[in-house]
Amino acid sequence: MSARIPISRRWERFFRDGPFVLLAAATAISAASGTLLTTPREWYVVAALVPISLALLVWWRRTGQRPPGKGPYAPDDLTSASSGMSQVYYWARSALAFALTWLNPFFAIFTTIGYFDAAHLLPRRWLRTGLLFTALTMAGSQSGGLPPVDGPQWIAFGALMALNSSLALLFSHLGTQEADDAVAQNAVIGELERANARLEQALRENAGLHAQLLVQAREAGIGDERRRLAAEIHDTIAQGLAGIITQLQAAADSGDPEVAGDHVERAAALARHSLGEARRSVQDLGPGALEHDALPEALAKVVTAWSASTGVRAEFTVTGTAEPLHAEVEATVLRIAQEALANSGRHAGATRLGVTLSYMEDEVSLDVRDDGRGFDPRALPPRESTRGFGLGGMRARAERIAGRLEVESEPGRGTAVSARVPLVRHG
Repeated sequence: MSARIPISRRWERFFRDGPFVLLAAATAISAASGTLLTTPREWYVVAALVPISLALLVWWRRTGQRPPGKGPYAPDDLTSASSGMSQVYYWARSALAFALTWLNPFFAIFTTIGYFDAAHLLPRRWLRTGLLFTALTMAGSQSGGLPPVDGPQWIAFGALMALNSSLALLFSHLGTQEADDAVAQNAVIGELERANARLEQALRENAGLHAQLLVQAREAGIGDERRRLAAEIHDTIAQGLAGIITQLQAAADSGDPEVAGDHVERAAALARHSLGEARRSVQDLGPGALEHDALPEALAKVVTAWSASTGVRAEFTVTGTAEPLHAEVEATVLRIAQEALANSGRHAGATRLGVTLSYMEDEVSLDVRDDGRGFDPRALPPRESTRGFGLGGMRARAERIAGRLEVESEPGRGTAVSARVPLVRHG
């Protein structure tokens, strides 16, 4: 069994070969009728018009534009209807078909092709005229031939003309409506393509903006680290060195060897402490605590180590379901916790401290509360607002990943630092 030919290819084949087949069939049937419907003299005219019709068909097949296979009465603005040559071909063929049908009604078989390709060969303003002319030829054939010879034949011709005209105009209307729908559909498709192009352009622009934001975020992170290190050096190492100098100067000025020894011992203790602070600052350049532990475990170790070094009782609590977070989120939370603990150890004078890590539906919160001396948040030291140390640095870290940091404190009532950041899962 042969493969089924698609409809579009069928119509293309019909438009290409159909006129030849219909002309051959009409000629054969007319010849079989002999002189029953055509006189010998008329046969001489038929014998001249058939080769002319054949030559016209061959000329159009070689030089004309073939209409695409969209079926009958389906005009398309990409077909040959925009060519004046196609109109010449249609009207010349219709005139030859009319003349042949006048001589022998069976040539109406050849005329039927005008119903199928009129929409492809004629512009819209001439479409109905072409179809009515074809209907006129068909009605003449169906009523017994042209011209009608008596009253009954004229009545039959009029009725058949009305029927053929109505059908032709109906199909023309349906074809025109189908063409309008096709044009509207093509317009919608074109608009969608333009919208897709604009969307792709916007996506490319967004990708560039995203890359720019990443660069800015990285630069901001570098600035944060520099400010944090400056604060660490100022608040720990620099102060430790100043204390060492003070103790050594006091030892040199003292005449009592025992008192001088005490000053030297204090200087050594300050040196060891400053060395530890320097090592901690270097380690904090990257989230080393997160290399082998998840955020809750890393925070627990940080809180335990801080409690051991300061002598302040500290508790660590996790609420919600812990889950792996994006590395930047975990690093930010850990750094904020370290900074909050360092601030509390240096300034709060607390006896108890609590750290709570909470996993919620769409964010993670870190709360650090102590019972220290507290302060007035509205009267922060100038460096908090100008250089980004301490609370300013923690706030900048949180805001860099679209989070926020809040501080609640009163003199003599302790301090609570609360950071909330988006819950961005790992991967």
